Amino acid sequence: MTRIVHISDLHFGRTDVELLDPLVDAVNAAGADLVAVTGDFTQRARNSQYRDARAFLDRFEAPWLAVPGNHDISLDNLWLRFVRPFRRYKDHICKDLFPIHRGEDFVAVGLNTVDQYRWQRGRIRWRQMRHACKIFSDSDESFRVVLAHHPFEQDEDVKKSLMPKAEKAIEQLSECGAHLVLSGHLHRWRAEPFLSRKHGARVLQIHVGTGLSTRLRGQENDFAVLDLSGDEAKVTRMVARNEGFVSDGARSFRYGEDGWRERSDAGSLGTGTAL
Repeated sequence: MTRIVHISDLHFGRTDVELLDPLVDAVNAAGADLVAVTGDFTQRARNSQYRDARAFLDRFEAPWLAVPGNHDISLDNLWLRFVRPFRRYKDHICKDLFPIHRGEDFVAVGLNTVDQYRWQRGRIRWRQMRHACKIFSDSDESFRVVLAHHPFEQDEDVKKSLMPKAEKAIEQLSECGAHLVLSGHLHRWRAEPFLSRKHGARVLQIHVGTGLSTRLRGQENDFAVLDLSGDEAKVTRMVARNEGFVSDGARSFRYGEDGWRERSDAGSLGTGTAL
């Protein structure tokens, strides 16, 4: 079995400091094979915020893979934003904007969806998409996972604009064998198959809220624990309650000929304080 912990939108510079230790403890207690971090490490891309974010990452016992978020490029320093948008991210977090991690039974690829010209909306980098698809097409691993800050699909009540050509990108990822897309940005939870018109539900999206930020959008601070085995994915939502993170329940999906479908017996997974 492969276990991936997915966290996002830490926003150092605007964090709930009382959640720092509980989040580290909960992530380490999960015993993950990989911690996937989908952007917005900082609130305003300050060096001090990046230093705090890196110190936080260094406390994880498992290897981690990360992509930047729109808050990780400068909003007010226009020279940095337009000329060297990822300099501080590369200095403090990761020099690679197309990171790859191979586990025993999975491969994970990070896509950089940040657009310095459209700070909020994001964009698809098609060269990265082609590279990711080649990796997936040539891969022998059972699970092929994508990390991206911006979502490729969102609920109708979301006021933020979706990335241009997001649906086309999901179609392409589906064609080359991607199984899961992990994203953040909206500070809200979602775990559903993408409803692709062309390929059905062949890609499962796991969209977590914010792990640490005080900028809540009507939901609790959370992160996800993904257990991948055979043709199944169990998704457990961990939420901040009572000075720690506890399970808020789990859903189980099975991959078949027509893509991902939720298991009819998913309710038997129940809820509790332990994974």
